[in-house]
Amino acid sequence: MTAPARPRSQPARATFAGWLGTAIEYYDFAIYGSAASVLFTKIFFPATDPVVGTLVSLSSFGVGYVARPVGGLLFGHLGDRVGRKSILVITLTMMGLSTVLIGLLPTYSAIGIAAPVLLVVLRIVQGVSLGGEYSGAALMTVEHAGRQRRGFFSGLMNTGTAAGMILANVIFLLITRLPEDQLLSWGWRIPFLFSALLVGVGLLIRLTLQESPEFAHVKDDGEVRKLPLVEVLRACGGRVLLVTLGTVAAGIVFTMATVFSLTYGKAKLGLSTPSMLGVLLPAAVVLIVTIPVYGRLSDRIGERPLFLAGAASMIVLPFAWFALLDTGNRGLMVLGFALLFAGYAANYAVFPVYFSQVFPISLRFSGMSIGFTVGTIAGNAFAPTIGAALLDATGGWTLIAVYMGGAGLISFVAGLFLREAAPVRETVARPEVAAG
Repeated sequence: MTAPARPRSQPARATFAGWLGTAIEYYDFAIYGSAASVLFTKIFFPATDPVVGTLVSLSSFGVGYVARPVGGLLFGHLGDRVGRKSILVITLTMMGLSTVLIGLLPTYSAIGIAAPVLLVVLRIVQGVSLGGEYSGAALMTVEHAGRQRRGFFSGLMNTGTAAGMILANVIFLLITRLPEDQLLSWGWRIPFLFSALLVGVGLLIRLTLQESPEFAHVKDDGEVRKLPLVEVLRACGGRVLLVTLGTVAAGIVFTMATVFSLTYGKAKLGLSTPSMLGVLLPAAVVLIVTIPVYGRLSDRIGERPLFLAGAASMIVLPFAWFALLDTGNRGLMVLGFALLFAGYAANYAVFPVYFSQVFPISLRFSGMSIGFTVGTIAGNAFAPTIGAALLDATGGWTLIAVYMGGAGLISFVAGLFLREAAPVRETVARPEVAAG
């Protein structure tokens, strides 16, 4: 049976829906990370030792990532059973509600220990929802796009990362200009409550989408697996592991640049949060420009060369980044962020196509969700905490850069083996063969 006809507007709508979901995801990511770095120590995790308070607060940031594999297992399974569209509506709703509720929480001074407990619970709900969000959005984009434009559309979708991060930090920069008593009493809530508007728009878009044509084809042919979660681990376990390792470098680099840099700027450079954001945000424009360019280039030369080049760059660029930050010169600091983001973008731009095509269509959601979400634990989850601990222990950045560069090496090696594990064209053309 042939796949259902696909209206010409659907690839663009699917890309926009994925872009908006990714933007909301990273908006929530950046807002929570920034608040955990500089505000939550006073609001939810008061401690006599500022270093301890910061470490505990940043650990609450990581809890959301630990919860992601639960969502990856659950929503990956359901996404391969019932379809991509319905899962994306559910994950976006969960993500939005949990973020808004964080903005409504009483503080530690109002209800004591219950405040950080409730915060962590909502952070876990965020994590569970995000476990299926990115993979589902990526698959809807890839599977709606024509074969010759998958890289470009995927790159456009991935610019949601930068858009969400920039929006979050602009709002955070604005609220930090409030007097401290107003900021700590009500100002910190504004970015979390603003998420409701973004989620509302996202839901309107997603509800009008058609199901992925490739999944619809699998469903019409009766090829939907009864236990996709079990089957993907049994038939494609090695590929899941390689996807996990392949995500580590990008996760660590992005998190260190957007979250830990605020802690580093304050503790090591003596710069305020607004000053660091004033350096970070102009450089983040590099992501919006380069990610779709890299995506389009991948349509011409393939995803693998770009993935490997980006991973290789992340082995060495952290050293240049920290060296330029330590100059204290605004222009050189922006250059450091821009170089780091340029290398990261080459790697991250091809995630949707490169990772999705190593799995059979009928197992893609499960395989990609598990690999990606477990990878975010090793990458994103505790990178700011590790960075803060290393900075406190050594007083410098050398070991932090080694940590980031080591992650780049791990992802580079994973990328080398990922191609051998599952040739892309064979997996897409003959999913029943690739599953073996």
